[in-house]
Amino acid sequence: MSSRRAILRLAPLFGLAGCGFRPMYGPRPDTMTAGLETVRVGLITERNGQLLRRHLEQRLGRGGAPARYDLRVGLSYGIEVQGFERDGTPSRVRITATANWFLYDTNLPPRLVAQGTDRTFDAYNVPENQFFAADTARSAAEQRLMEQLASDVVQNLAVRFESGPPRAG
Repeated sequence: MSSRRAILRLAPLFGLAGCGFRPMYGPRPDTMTAGLETVRVGLITERNGQLLRRHLEQRLGRGGAPARYDLRVGLSYGIEVQGFERDGTPSRVRITATANWFLYDTNLPPRLVAQGTDRTFDAYNVPENQFFAADTARSAAEQRLMEQLASDVVQNLAVRFESGPPRAG
C-alpha cells in the first residue's frame, strides 16, 4: 500500500518527463550555457552601469569562449518620493530602473539579433537627520536593482538562446 502512495506522489513528475519541461531556475543545459558565454557586454556609463555590467558578466559566465555577440545596454532611472515628514522632507523614496538592451552579432557590419526592455523597482526609507544611514540605504537599493536587472536580462537572453543561436531576422 505504501509503494502505491509513493508512485502516486511521483506521478506528476513522470507526466512532465516527456513534454520537454525544464525548470527555469535549475541548472542550465550545456547548449544554453555555451551560447551565453559568447556574449560580450559593452561598457555602460556611470557607477550603476558599471555595477550592472559586472553582474551581467558574472551571470553570463564569460570564460575563454570567443565573443559572437555584443550586448549593449542603456540604463535609466526614475525616482519618486512616496512619503513625507510633517516638515515636508522625504521619508521614503522609490527608484525605478530600466535597462534597454540590444544584442548584436559580431559580423561586419553588426546586425541586431535580439532586443528587450527590463524594468525593476526598489524603495528605501530616509531616516530623519541621519545622512549616512540614508546614503547607505540608497546604495543598497541601487545594488539590489542592478542585481535584479542583470538577472532579468540574462533570463531573457537564455530564453532567446534556448531555441538556438540568435540570428538577424
